[in-house]
Amino acid sequence: MLALLLAAARLGAILVPLNWRLTAAEHAAILRDCAPRVLYCDAAFAAQARGLGIPLGDWSSKADARAAGCDEDDLLLVYTSGTTGTPKGAVLQQRALLYNGYNAAHAHDLRQDDHVLSALPMFHVGGLNNQTLPALQAGASVTLHARFEAGAWLHDVAAQRPTLSLLVPATMAAVIAHAEWRTTDLSSLRLLMTGSMVVPLALIDAFHARGVPVGQIYGSTETAPIAIVLQREAARRKAGSTGRPAMHCEVKLVDGEIWVRGPNVMRGYWNDAAASAAVLDDAGWFRTGDLARRDEDGDYWILGRSRELIISGGENVYPAELENVLADCPLIAESAVIGIADAKWGEAACAFVVRKPGAEMDETAVLGLFKDRLARYKHPRRVVFADSLPKNALGKVQKHELKKLLPSPAGLSTIRLGDK
Repeated sequence: MLALLLAAARLGAILVPLNWRLTAAEHAAILRDCAPRVLYCDAAFAAQARGLGIPLGDWSSKADARAAGCDEDDLLLVYTSGTTGTPKGAVLQQRALLYNGYNAAHAHDLRQDDHVLSALPMFHVGGLNNQTLPALQAGASVTLHARFEAGAWLHDVAAQRPTLSLLVPATMAAVIAHAEWRTTDLSSLRLLMTGSMVVPLALIDAFHARGVPVGQIYGSTETAPIAIVLQREAARRKAGSTGRPAMHCEVKLVDGEIWVRGPNVMRGYWNDAAASAAVLDDAGWFRTGDLARRDEDGDYWILGRSRELIISGGENVYPAELENVLADCPLIAESAVIGIADAKWGEAACAFVVRKPGAEMDETAVLGLFKDRLARYKHPRRVVFADSLPKNALGKVQKHELKKLLPSPAGLSTIRLGDK
């Protein structure tokens, strides 16, 4: 895939990475939207690829399509994760990837002698553009994993001695829960980067306790993704913060919403002028839809998505605050909080909770976690126990799917998401 991306850049062509976890129908919908001329796959996906009706071609047959690309050319068309609805194709120009690489080099203090262990999927900008492509741009080396497995990650940290790696909260939790976590030598890692969502402090603290500084990257598909970074020197002092604007980014808060401007920001959404205009203004600012606060030192703290904001009795409730409380409980494997209609308060928080195997915990125990931690109006009015939470490939909980799976108010507080 990396060779294909570089070839596309040389030719002035566009690469559309496909999430291999999607169904054939989901792939078909994406391909109808972007209408590619040729499709590439490896043997494992050949049967599904043939059914999509696009020629399986040899890249060399397209070598005469263009003499050379330039930095204004569209290069990467990435379909967003769709946690809030139908995926849209974000168009990243060659210069967006180039400047994102500069931002990454600054964020990680990337050096030629660095070694990146890359275990996240490269069909998302997180796995592709946070460390992997920038490492090659900087002349560093990369070890690729075909897919994330906590045991394989721990094994290669000890055996391959990487200096940098990237994990999202879901994969951090999997590594910490692995049987080899406490005995694996992590001393080669001078920095672990994370991001993708609000990161529970419990996960950060676990790596800090093992001597591994945890930095953060904030961004989105539309920003390539690096927009705000917490660097190594501030990792412990500002644990939980996402840091300060990346080297080639401007960031501002407008009514609490993060706006980003810079050469790394997308050109727009593919064939969707209305959606592009809704998030990009004439001055080049991208409205992220994410909420943050800025402290007295100029560091940003992510509060959640504006569309996730719960207004309960006239008070703002951010799901991230409740999710951090739940993440600290040793009996809870994972959790998510959404807003639900409430006859008295207009809206109220509802907590979805997955208990760890063998853990005994009822609704009263969950609600008790919030006592003396958060104001009463922020506490969940309802708890739903589930066997698992629906996620996308990067481990983000798809909250719009949770809303679809809510039992009726009069029903049981425990559901099995697979039984719907």
